[in-house]
Amino acid sequence: MFSRMTRRNYLKTSLTLGSFLLCPVRSVFATPANEKLNIGFVGVGGRGGANLSEIAKQERVFVAALCDIDENPLHHQKTRFPEAKTFVDYRELLDTCTDLDALVCSTADHAHAPVCIPAMRKGLHCYCEKPLVHDVAEGFLMGKVAAEKNVITQMGTGAQSDEGSIQTAEVLRSGTLGDVQEVHITTDRPIWPQGFDRPQGADPIPSHLHWDLFLNSAPEREFKAVWPEGHPVAGKRVYTPFVWRGWHDFGTGALGDIAPHAMNVIFWALELGMPNRVEVVETSGMKEEMFPDWSIIRFDFPATQRRAALSIYWYDGNKPFLDSVSGSQRGGTLIIGSRGRMNVGGRPFGGEYEGKEFVFPEKTLPRRKPIHEEWVNCILENRPTGCPFEYAGPFTSAYLLGNIALKMGMAIDWDDASGKISNSEAANQYVRRSYRKGFGVDIIDN
Repeated sequence: MFSRMTRRNYLKTSLTLGSFLLCPVRSVFATPANEKLNIGFVGVGGRGGANLSEIAKQERVFVAALCDIDENPLHHQKTRFPEAKTFVDYRELLDTCTDLDALVCSTADHAHAPVCIPAMRKGLHCYCEKPLVHDVAEGFLMGKVAAEKNVITQMGTGAQSDEGSIQTAEVLRSGTLGDVQEVHITTDRPIWPQGFDRPQGADPIPSHLHWDLFLNSAPEREFKAVWPEGHPVAGKRVYTPFVWRGWHDFGTGALGDIAPHAMNVIFWALELGMPNRVEVVETSGMKEEMFPDWSIIRFDFPATQRRAALSIYWYDGNKPFLDSVSGSQRGGTLIIGSRGRMNVGGRPFGGEYEGKEFVFPEKTLPRRKPIHEEWVNCILENRPTGCPFEYAGPFTSAYLLGNIALKMGMAIDWDDASGKISNSEAANQYVRRSYRKGFGVDIIDN
């Protein structure tokens, strides 16, 4: 039952503050030295095409299957990998390709869990594009299934392989900044249309697009190609490709696009777990079906035996924040501690470090290859990745509470013990959405 899938359960699979969270890996997995990994790819346009290219160039990878709801990128990738079987429905791929070792998921956010959970239940190692999931409940469940099936997983973010992020984590864990009190994160997202009402009418569905399969677990709706004349974003695409991010049913907005990168080092270094309160400080205004044009959100994390209470402030839509040291700051991450400040990948400044030379602490965390190469190597060598689903799932669930606060237009309080929002029963409807039959419920509830 979901209410028991809290952060507390997942800490059993973690290491101490001085090391990575590890995922359990297969006790028996051996690939002969000359044998290749058979990998299937679901979503092969956009980020999916980039993931396909990076993984396919690894020496011991065979591209066994390609799947996309849009036949244009599917046919393009088929010309590159003529031996691969092709599908438009990921369910057919999973049922037909019984010799796969692993799967890469690069779909819209709402399809991540419906694709990856049945794949992992078949024993397939999984790489999933960020954000890991669409809903808070799915994040816990993805981690649970990955642990139960002992598969090797990786979310598509490079923080645990980036030297600047690793050094920042080592600084934070060493106590160099003292108690971290505030973190301020800004981003220019959304860079897609967002903050509008659904356009009226319907357009013919292009012959190359399988609209029903794109909808996946989301409620049925009519296809609309472009925004109408006279609209602020007239002529721009409404749903696909890429611009699905701004719609509640398909994407997770600016948070889902950038928080997997920008918040990662803070969660990882300080083992934050779930916030106990999330509040929308200011916003351009919510729409019934889309995320706002811009927002400012505060995430409050309670004190633990290992660290003091702290708050993360999130600014999207290119909203700057006014910092007393550096002035108006736009873009990047500023970490404020009791002894000084630093940006991710930078050196401490201000406070005790004003005008002083700084030497980074001793290296205590492992250095890793770029994430696509690392995931393949981890499968072949039977070891965990830097960002497995056991970590990435609860991490994703934590920042997705911000989207629930946006939808509710109120501060929400999370109760870690029950796995529920404690101050609004209405808000709990967004912890886990309803799935369209055949695209989630019957699969995920097994």
